[in-house]
Amino acid sequence: MNEKALVFGIKRFAVHDGPGIRTTLFLKGCPLKCVWCHNPEGIRKAPQTAYFEERCISCGACAGTGCRANAFENGTHVFIRDLCSFCGKCAEICPAGAFVFYGKSMDTGEAFAALAEDAAFYSDGGGITLSGGECLTYPDFCVSLLRKCAENGIGTAVDTCGAVPAETFERVMPYTGLFLYDIKAFDRTVHKKCTGADNALILGNLRFLAERGAAVEIRIPLVPGYNDGEIPGIAAFLAGLPVKYPVRILPYHRQLDLKYGSLGLPRDYPDRVPLPNEIKKAEDTLASFGLRVIK
Repeated sequence: MNEKALVFGIKRFAVHDGPGIRTTLFLKGCPLKCVWCHNPEGIRKAPQTAYFEERCISCGACAGTGCRANAFENGTHVFIRDLCSFCGKCAEICPAGAFVFYGKSMDTGEAFAALAEDAAFYSDGGGITLSGGECLTYPDFCVSLLRKCAENGIGTAVDTCGAVPAETFERVMPYTGLFLYDIKAFDRTVHKKCTGADNALILGNLRFLAERGAAVEIRIPLVPGYNDGEIPGIAAFLAGLPVKYPVRILPYHRQLDLKYGSLGLPRDYPDRVPLPNEIKKAEDTLASFGLRVIK
């Protein structure tokens, strides 16, 4: 079947989404609401229009689409977000890139064609990565696309928060070369405070993968004042798995103002980024449990 998913981005020549050179497909929708989310455009499982006001040159092109969301006051463009119908026409026509449309519906055939364009660059362990949001909220789409990539000799990786049913992992596992698996906290209360959800399913799914010998890289976002006290608990849990997976610390950054503002979201994400000594302390703690820290 030619399953469909909402895509909010394709990143080509990616070097941080798995080994080698990769093309990453970002799917819209996530069961978590992390307070530090770096891809807020991927949270909602619905189309969204981002408006970057600082890029607008008030040329009037968007008004020519007949969209009621684009008005002019004294010759200056005003975007009325509540009137947006998410047709995406403004993003197609804007010469200044002031609009970006997130949430294009793609079927597996279209997605594979887009990813296969870069096949010549996937040598030396590269390939495609499915990410989000949470890509596995589209299990049928992911199974179909991963299988097609695997059958065509394209390496595959899945970047996941783990908060999906275990049967989804069971379905995609035969076609996934590597799981990039986020662990945000070990304590359930802390996890719920930081993400809005319990972590029992996430920890259980990681154990499920480990017991079946799946290839996994653990990724821990480090956010001072939120989950920095969770590193010993996470380390102890990881050390107790049947497989000692490599672990990567992902230091939180604040390059988010434009993204949140463009979507009309409150800028209520954390203020402080981790200092170098805090990153090193986290890495040293993980290593003290016999875990291999990668950078």
